Amino acid sequence: MRKNYNNTRRKLFLPEYGRHIHEMVESLMEIEDRQERNRQARAVIAVMGNLNPLLRDTADFTHKLWDHLFIMSDFRLDVDSPYPLPSRQDLTVQPARMPYTQSRIAYKHYGKYVHNVIRSLENVHDQEDVANAIDRIARYMRTKSYEYNLEHPNNEVIIKDIKQMSEGTISLDENALNNLRSDYKQHFTARPQKSAAAAGQRKEYRKSGKNNHQKNYRSRTRQ
Repeated sequence: MRKNYNNTRRKLFLPEYGRHIHEMVESLMEIEDRQERNRQARAVIAVMGNLNPLLRDTADFTHKLWDHLFIMSDFRLDVDSPYPLPSRQDLTVQPARMPYTQSRIAYKHYGKYVHNVIRSLENVHDQEDVANAIDRIARYMRTKSYEYNLEHPNNEVIIKDIKQMSEGTISLDENALNNLRSDYKQHFTARPQKSAAAAGQRKEYRKSGKNNHQKNYRSRTRQ
């Protein structure tokens, strides 16, 4: 007996319809009479619609069924469809490639937006606004540097990084930045200290419990 496994059969174009529907479509292409082929194609469409009865009342459901019929025939079926015939090129259109910005981040622990904000200050003419913005940016940089290195950086490092990111186009008030303190506070919950009295009470309790256990053990062994 000849064995017929799925791995030896033809690959299904739309597996959700099953192999029987694909065999029906294959049999349609063997019908020579065009009128009879059209009638049988409508019958196959009705069977395909019965697989999803809840979607039969939707507007484009029948259109999808006819498109699937041509897909399962590998676009070789010649019948009169009530809808425009699909083509292989229309269904295999490659999506347009999305452009991604591949910009290099010099200081990854600060992020690329810090660099963009600093460079945007070149067009600000009010020096007071520039100084306020640099003060906030420097505080933010200290915070991110602490999160990255787990230690507060020296203000000279922050000033140096700002100069390099601005390429010397921004005038900095180094005296104000040297007195900068970070707003970031690491909260540590201190463990409560054990008092000597409480420690002594626990020690006496353990000692008394141990003595009671030894007494009970001796009384049981004597019996």
